[in-house]
Amino acid sequence: MSPVGLPSGLFFLIVFLFILAASAIKILREYERGVVFRLGRLIGAKGPGLILIIPGIDKLIKISLRTVTLDIPPQDVITRDNVSIKVNAVVYFRVMDPNKAVVEVENYLYATSQLAQTTLRSVVGQAELDELLSQREKINMHIQDILDKDTEPWGIKVSKVETKQVDLPEEMRRAIARQAEAERERRAKVIHADGEYQAAEKLAQAASVIGANPAALQLRFLQTLTEVATEKNSTTIFPVPIDLLKPFMEKK
Repeated sequence: MSPVGLPSGLFFLIVFLFILAASAIKILREYERGVVFRLGRLIGAKGPGLILIIPGIDKLIKISLRTVTLDIPPQDVITRDNVSIKVNAVVYFRVMDPNKAVVEVENYLYATSQLAQTTLRSVVGQAELDELLSQREKINMHIQDILDKDTEPWGIKVSKVETKQVDLPEEMRRAIARQAEAERERRAKVIHADGEYQAAEKLAQAASVIGANPAALQLRFLQTLTEVATEKNSTTIFPVPIDLLKPFMEKK
């Protein structure tokens, strides 16, 4: 007799049926799917919610449909212009077809990680350093397109790729700093030369106006005298009309 007063055989049968029923009932969350294999053959993805399987015959593999954030470790890369750098990135992807994610690849997380590393090295190695620093969005889109195309047979959708950090050698950082400083100096000289050119044009225009109206020169002398007088200094300037000097200049 069993502890509950039932025959031992019946008691063990009830316990066995209870264990069998518990193993046959599976509950999947909203973001989970269960890929079922029956005697080694693919039945398909089931869920979410309550699903039933045949214990000992069916095998259930749970697959999450949530977006996965995959961190790509720093990769040593030589750019097209022979600059050695380290670059890392992050990849966002999710499983769209659970059946393919189980059947077509052994471990889709590991496979996607390795593919992302090799793709990152390949794409960055084909770009120059200036392009990598100034056109990062273009590089990200190129990597995303390649990964999305290569992982599509695995039932995976790559939604976004972002390069996080580009580490440059110290000597390259100094060279870039010198280049930026030289560029700023060049711009400053160009702006200064442009200002001198504009000032010369204005002076030429003023000289043309004064040459056409000699009286304007006398007015300019008086204006200069007024400006000097406002400084409260002991220097006094008396403008001498140029017409008084013309007879002496003509004698020469």
